[in-house]
Amino acid sequence: MTISVLITGATGMVGEGVLLECLADPRVARVLVVNRKPLGRSHPKLTEIVHADFHDLSKIEHQLAGYDACFFCLGVSSIGMNEHVYRHVTYDLTTNFGRTLARLNPEMTFCYVTGAGTDSTEHGQVMWARVKGATENELLRMFRRAVMFRPAMMKATSGQRNLKGWYRALAWIYPIGRALAPSKFCTLQEVGRAMINAATAGAPRHVLEVRDSVDLAAMRTG
Repeated sequence: MTISVLITGATGMVGEGVLLECLADPRVARVLVVNRKPLGRSHPKLTEIVHADFHDLSKIEHQLAGYDACFFCLGVSSIGMNEHVYRHVTYDLTTNFGRTLARLNPEMTFCYVTGAGTDSTEHGQVMWARVKGATENELLRMFRRAVMFRPAMMKATSGQRNLKGWYRALAWIYPIGRALAPSKFCTLQEVGRAMINAATAGAPRHVLEVRDSVDLAAMRTG
């Protein structure tokens, strides 16, 4: 089985890692990336749309139909934002994109990257976790085949270009953390493989913590 995949956030660390895994996996026949700035990468499988406003997809939505999966890796840090602003750039943006895809591709697998500690109750004390939880819950209502990924510390894939300075400074921690706290550490290769497995064979549950993602990545699928 081969699939067609749409990826957002491919100019960021998580999205770039997922993209590289999709380009390397023979089960992925074609990849469309939708970015707000050019990716600067070419590949026979790869098509790119540069679109600045994810709150208004009317000009590009005709190009978003016919996909089996969306790997939504776009996200921003909540540092320095109040809840109203963060909700607009997280919940509003993501659910608007999701609604468009649900209308065009109702049976697609929608994989959304949130984070460890996301608050499904939407009523906890941590602002970003409440907003991410509300976003997860709305996507789960939209898509029968929605899968929420909640990674923590992730190891980048060889060849990635879009790495933050803090990651470069702290990358040495990964092998120690993986050995001592495996429930908190995974690789972006594992995240990408788990998403592809979810799209081709299904996921064991709708919300995946770190260990769940690692286990799904290790599954052998056709």
